Amino acid sequence: HETAHRERHGLPAMLDWLRQQTQERGGAPERNRRLDSDAAAVQIMTVWASKGLQYPLVYLPFSFNRNIQTREVVLYHDDDDDDARCLDIGGKQHPGYRQIEARGRHEVAGDDVRLTYVALTRAQSQVVAWWAPSWDEPNGGLSRLLRGRGQGDVTVPDRVATDKVDDATAIAGFRAWETAGGLSLERAAHVDPDAPVSDPVASDLGVRRFARSIDTAWQRTSYSGLIRGVDDGHGPTSEVDSAELDDESEQQDDPDLDQVGQLPEADEMVSPMAHLPAGAALGSLVHAVLELADPEAADLRAEVLTHVVDQLDWWPVATEADVLTDALLPLFDSPLGPLAPGLTLRDVPIKDRLRELDFEIPLAGGDGDRGADRREATLADVGVLLRETLAADDPLLPYAARLTDSALAEKSLRGYLSGSIDVVLRVPAPHVPGGHRYVVVDYKTNRLTDAGTVATAQAFTHERLTAAMLHSDYPLQALLYTVVAHRYLRWRLPGYDPAQHLGGVLYLYLRGMCGPATPVIDGHPTGAFSWVPPTALVTALSDLLDRGPR
Repeated sequence: HETAHRERHGLPAMLDWLRQQTQERGGAPERNRRLDSDAAAVQIMTVWASKGLQYPLVYLPFSFNRNIQTREVVLYHDDDDDDARCLDIGGKQHPGYRQIEARGRHEVAGDDVRLTYVALTRAQSQVVAWWAPSWDEPNGGLSRLLRGRGQGDVTVPDRVATDKVDDATAIAGFRAWETAGGLSLERAAHVDPDAPVSDPVASDLGVRRFARSIDTAWQRTSYSGLIRGVDDGHGPTSEVDSAELDDESEQQDDPDLDQVGQLPEADEMVSPMAHLPAGAALGSLVHAVLELADPEAADLRAEVLTHVVDQLDWWPVATEADVLTDALLPLFDSPLGPLAPGLTLRDVPIKDRLRELDFEIPLAGGDGDRGADRREATLADVGVLLRETLAADDPLLPYAARLTDSALAEKSLRGYLSGSIDVVLRVPAPHVPGGHRYVVVDYKTNRLTDAGTVATAQAFTHERLTAAMLHSDYPLQALLYTVVAHRYLRWRLPGYDPAQHLGGVLYLYLRGMCGPATPVIDGHPTGAFSWVPPTALVTALSDLLDRGPR
């Protein structure tokens, strides 16, 4: 924990550090399991567990006291049988029970005084022990050492001879040991719980009241967290902050979309993924394969198959590995559309991909105090920005009303926003300084048709994808992710200019991507939704998330 905070390690770096520590440190297994130290902490343990250990200070609150129970089964050692360890089960009716019980008690008393010695010798600097005239005090190891014998006596009795002792006699005996050296006696003050409180300071004591208000607007959230809980027919179907993607529910039909027929028309192209089941497991598996597979591999099918087999162990899908591989291969040769003209996923090598870009950015006031005169930023403010900056013919302009006129409007933007972008592609752009633009990409395995309908490429046209984007609140996700990419490039890319280097957002609905023959309608290949938010919108939203509304 300390190393993670000090070195700012992420999870992979932390795992490497932990592996190195356990391999190089050696020693007992329990030490390998526990790398941090309790040396500076107060430790509470039994005397038995403290054997062989040392501590600067040791406190013994109960060493003066020991409870003795009469047992019919007695454990003892038999002197007549070569000190054999015996268990007498004859009970109280056994003729020799009293002698055996006495022997057993003597042995237990001896063990107790040895444990008392262990407890008293664990301290490196000071040991503090308590004594009180309790009912079982005559049996306690500390009482037998100090009250049961005099100075110079080497024999410690099994029990103090005097059952009851008054305070004056006990203190006198302890003072004698104090005079002999090595012991300091302090008498605890007696407190009468019924006596009136006379101390003016003590009279002010009381239960502390929690008078501060809790800032419930502050949150650590994500895109899906912002729109979760709004039950109005829309809903997040995205994979932001869950190990299993939540954009792949078993039924991904959109009631606002016209359904195609049960069987494809003669001129419609059946999706290579039409036979694959829906569900979160498939979505997570496909995301992982697209993240890990090297598009430049000499044998791309073997490369994809290797990762499919590996991921099936993590995300079981009711499909054979070969069948799933053949369904995914066309994705690498499908056109990406106008944001990456002439390119497919096979054409973008690993070095030009920033995969699984995890982020956590402060929202307005998330990392500082909120000004008394500052209004909270809400999703309604994002809707206003959309309305002010998007052109009248922008396909996502209707989403502005969604943010300003629905239950989403009052969602607060204060705290921290976290998530993960599937991939940021660096695509060639000769006219741009540096020769590249950067496109935010999100993979979707949503099924936009009924479960019994054969999915075709024509179910994923740009018009239908626009409706699906608006229905599933993806415009908000696209905007937030673009702002994240904008801030990242502003930080890492020399000479960064958002107007030239931001290449837009590409939502790839994978079931609509059918390989080289994917239909292209009005410049948009099926399955690929392209959108370029205006630079003014991206920078204004970044400022809104950073400083709040002005």
